[in-house]
Amino acid sequence: MKIAILSDFHLGYERFFDDAYTQAKEALNKASEVADMLIIPGDIFDYRKPEPEVMAQAVELFRDISQKNYPAKVVEYTGKRLYTDKPIIAIPGTHERRAEDSVDSVDVLHLAGLLVEVNKSKVVVQKGNEKVSVYGLGGIADERFKSALADLDLSLDKNTFNIFMIHQTLYELLPFSEEFTHIEELPEGFDLYVNGHIHNRLELKCHGKEFLIPGSTVLTQLKGVEQEEKGFILYDTETNTHTFHPIKSRHFSLIKINIDGKEPKEIKKEIATVLENKLNSEKGNKPIIKVEITGNLKPGFKPIDLDISEFQSIQKETAIVEVTKSNIKEEDSKAAEELRSGVVENMSIHDFGVSIFTEKLKSNNYSLKVNPTKLFDILSSDDKKEVAVKKAIDEIFKE
Repeated sequence: MKIAILSDFHLGYERFFDDAYTQAKEALNKASEVADMLIIPGDIFDYRKPEPEVMAQAVELFRDISQKNYPAKVVEYTGKRLYTDKPIIAIPGTHERRAEDSVDSVDVLHLAGLLVEVNKSKVVVQKGNEKVSVYGLGGIADERFKSALADLDLSLDKNTFNIFMIHQTLYELLPFSEEFTHIEELPEGFDLYVNGHIHNRLELKCHGKEFLIPGSTVLTQLKGVEQEEKGFILYDTETNTHTFHPIKSRHFSLIKINIDGKEPKEIKKEIATVLENKLNSEKGNKPIIKVEITGNLKPGFKPIDLDISEFQSIQKETAIVEVTKSNIKEEDSKAAEELRSGVVENMSIHDFGVSIFTEKLKSNNYSLKVNPTKLFDILSSDDKKEVAVKKAIDEIFKE
């Protein structure tokens, strides 16, 4: 059986709103043409509560591919109720994660019969005499992941090809916290392991089997690892091989300029030259170019003396240009140093914030029953501070 693995569409992502939609559409359409079944390890949406326009995008995308005739179909499901036998399987990611008993956006697509949500459950897909079982566990707080694994019913059928699908940070991917689960701590016995969450493509091993991460279908964080092509992975259970299938996406280039000992005037001239050369060499659909300034200015100058505003608006018709000087700030901290050194290259802002928040609570002898990740999510759940704080207080003091 041929299985398409595609992830992290981030529909509704404000910065590249149209890209998120068009690139997810191309990935889904191409995957549905070459695969017997599709599996999606999370972050279909960029927000927990998508706007109606974004939900409409998702309904359109999955309606189109769910109407196709697949040679395989769902024949068994351990979740509450099955609404379609089409082999489009998904789990919620960290961006869709809500409170334990709340309905999330992936649940809505499941209820509409547009896909099969397999969080904390199993689905069996059959094509002819071949069966593939997918066991899923959606994005969950890192400190709760191991206990969630222990609670799963993983009664594997040796006569089927078994897949374990998650959306999680693992230590080998981000060696940032000892709380992260190691790859080898994942349950044994599966024929294939699939993960979302990480936005660049990775191919690893888990218990001697393939551990595949397809990467996102849209640019989000503009980090060095995102300069690769976007697309999806096609896995063949007959040959136990896989291939990468690219989609059309904006070309992204990250250029780093070291400014040690240079004056602002000299630096601006260098930026202008670098951008001009890059723009002349770039071809394609409005590429994205990020210039990252690092190092220390010539003594006597401060970061404020380097005005880069003129570069933020150039070539808007032919390219998206971003110039950042955040790495020459005078103030320093452990968190900033880790970001500069690339230790958290793949970590999202949310996950990095949770890590810092958790460490701060620990250092202050935090002892409340409310999960730190849940508390962080509550405090960041509303634009109005007083509303977010009230939600946190209600959670802390509820029986």
